[in-house]
Amino acid sequence: MKLEELRKRVDLIDSEIVRLLGARMELALRTGKHKEGVADPKREEGVFGNVRKHSVGLVRPEFSEGIFKGIISESKKIQDSHPMLVAFQGEHGAFGEMAIRAFLPAAVPISCREFEDVFKGVESGSFDFGMVPVENSIEGAVTQVNDLLVETGLRIAGEVRVPVHHCLLVLPEADYREIKVAYSHPQALSQCRGFLQRNKLEARPFYDTAGAAMMLAEDRPRAAAAIASRLCAELYGLEILKENVEDHKSNSTRFLVLSRKEGENAGAQSAKPYEGAGSGQGAIGKKGDKCSIIFSTEHKAGALFSVLKVFSDASLNLTRIESRPIKSDPGKYAFLLDFEGSDQDAKVAAALSQVEKMAQSCKYLGCYQSWKPEAKA
Repeated sequence: MKLEELRKRVDLIDSEIVRLLGARMELALRTGKHKEGVADPKREEGVFGNVRKHSVGLVRPEFSEGIFKGIISESKKIQDSHPMLVAFQGEHGAFGEMAIRAFLPAAVPISCREFEDVFKGVESGSFDFGMVPVENSIEGAVTQVNDLLVETGLRIAGEVRVPVHHCLLVLPEADYREIKVAYSHPQALSQCRGFLQRNKLEARPFYDTAGAAMMLAEDRPRAAAAIASRLCAELYGLEILKENVEDHKSNSTRFLVLSRKEGENAGAQSAKPYEGAGSGQGAIGKKGDKCSIIFSTEHKAGALFSVLKVFSDASLNLTRIESRPIKSDPGKYAFLLDFEGSDQDAKVAAALSQVEKMAQSCKYLGCYQSWKPEAKA
């Protein structure tokens, strides 16, 4: 193997070590939520013993232990700072993480494999907040998230609408003329259908946009690209072959900030934002401009109309209404409804009170502020 090839392999291993260190730090922060103090001497000695046991060949036990003493020291510092943990679905670089960076720039984004993991983590207190997509301007509602809103007791503490701009990402050594396939989430591939067809690229579905980028960086398949965010190029050492490959430039996704209870103020918990961060971190906890409820009605003619008429009579503008089957009660539906207004307004409070009396069931999700990232020059 030539010197340049050896160095490339070293660089790849170094990148993987750094990525795994980041994952370990995330787990350290999560464990910090389940213990009283930062220091745990018995646990630390167990870690050192495990490291020494697995140090073989060129890796001396003393060398390994020295490295892990530094890692544990850094973990303690991070735990001691008590940063806000905000969960999102997908690998790092997903649009959920971009929403967190824009809306809550001082928070630590925590990757979860499934939407259900985000909801459960917020419910249990493992995470301070969750960031989940509820609808896309092109593809419509994210049904799994809507179902989880119906099934769980979480509240909405804020929302942010994030522009979705996809990039065609390739390996640094790739020859663009040889690219034949593009990996990404099925929804992203659908949003870039015209671009893929024009460039004769085969669309290959993957579980996540950022996961496709990570796979490309780790497995390095030949003649392959990934469709993902600009952030993924930065995180996984990929090159952007083409920006804005989505078919509709107005493509955007509305994300909701989930909390355990109404009125939790993420802005008050935020530490100093990273350089270049957005200004949304104070939006949670301020007077809201939008409300959300979930309700069900009797299965009879005019029942839904009667509820909706309450909002019409109060001159409240509905911004979304979705229906989802109630899994625990087959044949019945829950309606997710968003409308403009503050629950501090007397006419809003009166409308909500009236709906509670009319509906078969009614769950108030919260009053929150709607926020959009500032446009970059």
